[in-house]
Amino acid sequence: MRIAIGGLEHETNTYATEPMGTTGRSHFQSGSGEELLNARGQRTFLGGFVDAAEAAGHEIVPTFWAMAGPSGIIEAGAYAEMKQELLERLAAAGPLDGVALSMHGAGVVEGIEDLESDLAAAVKEVVGDIPLVVPLDLHGNITPEMGEVIDLMLGVHEYPHTDSYDRGVECIELLPDLASGATRPTTAVVQMPLLLPTSTTDIQPAAGIRDRCLAAEAADERVIDATFFHGFPYTDVAATGASIVVTTNNDPALAQQVAAEIAAEVWASRQEFLSEATPPNVAIDLARRVLSEQGGPVVMNDTADNPGGGTPGDGTHLLLAMLDAELENACFGFVFDPAVATQAHEAGTGATIQVRLGGRHDDLHGAPVEASAYVKTLTDGRFIYTNQMLAGVRASYGPSARLVIGGDRRGENGFDVIVTSRRSQTFDREVFLLHGIDVNTRSFIGLKSSQHFRAGFRDLATAMIAADSPGLTTREVTVFEHPSANRPLWPLEPDLEWSPPTNT
Repeated sequence: MRIAIGGLEHETNTYATEPMGTTGRSHFQSGSGEELLNARGQRTFLGGFVDAAEAAGHEIVPTFWAMAGPSGIIEAGAYAEMKQELLERLAAAGPLDGVALSMHGAGVVEGIEDLESDLAAAVKEVVGDIPLVVPLDLHGNITPEMGEVIDLMLGVHEYPHTDSYDRGVECIELLPDLASGATRPTTAVVQMPLLLPTSTTDIQPAAGIRDRCLAAEAADERVIDATFFHGFPYTDVAATGASIVVTTNNDPALAQQVAAEIAAEVWASRQEFLSEATPPNVAIDLARRVLSEQGGPVVMNDTADNPGGGTPGDGTHLLLAMLDAELENACFGFVFDPAVATQAHEAGTGATIQVRLGGRHDDLHGAPVEASAYVKTLTDGRFIYTNQMLAGVRASYGPSARLVIGGDRRGENGFDVIVTSRRSQTFDREVFLLHGIDVNTRSFIGLKSSQHFRAGFRDLATAMIAADSPGLTTREVTVFEHPSANRPLWPLEPDLEWSPPTNT
């Protein structure tokens, strides 16, 4: 088979304000042609495409791919430019047997609420009547229109998304039967009026719904895929919310039946997804208790300032609380602050500098940390991820520094803080190792992430405690008003009654 690969990935936080507000072309990393084959071996959608196609002996036709970190609405001109490049490369590709595109499911463009449907429809116009397969992020706000224009969409089942690569592989493996007509996918999308906070599949209740979906696939060979999409509550569009998507082989009634059954189970367990917010000072008290009873390291994650959901990454609520608590043998990785990183590099290793760290973006995410800091380590911010989610992917955080606040004049016995020049959540321990910190020996670890950090820390942490505070990815989803969303929505309307449709 001749299979074209490419994609356009973005998770849009419509509440994000400057500098993350409007996402322009410069925010996207991209590749075209043979560059896309560099994804070989990486634990990503694109890596799965390449590895599976090469293993099966298919001819890969690489086109265009782009991705930006979660941020605000995509500029119309930027989207038009990237869309046009993808379409032109597909048109120039010659006869194709199938197309595999890496997308997210929560992309929003100026004037376009549903990036995925818009792009998929345009692709189908160019390539004609050949199968289009698309893996999607678990946090997609899935629309029926996506199910109509995409022949097969496979959502990741895990959060952390340790199975993205597997979904990419599966897309390629299913293409031959789609192209021959042996498999005729029929898809049901059941949207639920439900906003969910970030909910890891490591534990209940999300783990149970994930298992229910996998059981539905195993129980009936006609069920190609069943996915629980948690939705992205930080996007204000009509389709915001959780959904169940089931695809069967030429059996729309079965797809609707299975999707409705699982949706009813999610709705019945909706209260279990909510939990009381744990502010940073309470999280620290819990961490101290765990340390005394079980030992360390104990991880505290700053869930409300998670750059993986479109936040600034320079929030200070948890960091300030950890400093005020005078925690011993503690570290924090990391704060996005290019100005302080530059200041450290200009001063050099061994210097002591006065910093105003973080808190540059807005008042919501906390005030700057004003302190004297010893410059312990300077790096270029480059390393390779090793966790199950992103193994093989190269990270580049720009000029970065390990600063020590407190301690002696040589930076011993102080509080270690890593500062970077590029915004990202913390996925694994490699960024610490790059700066000379062995987290295995630490008592307390602070980091910015909602759930993805688990892929890199769950095997070493005695406990993982979410510290919630004001922020654009707080677990308190009711603080986001959602004027554009289809209403009512639970828990914004806590007395809402709902049952899934049972007819196609």
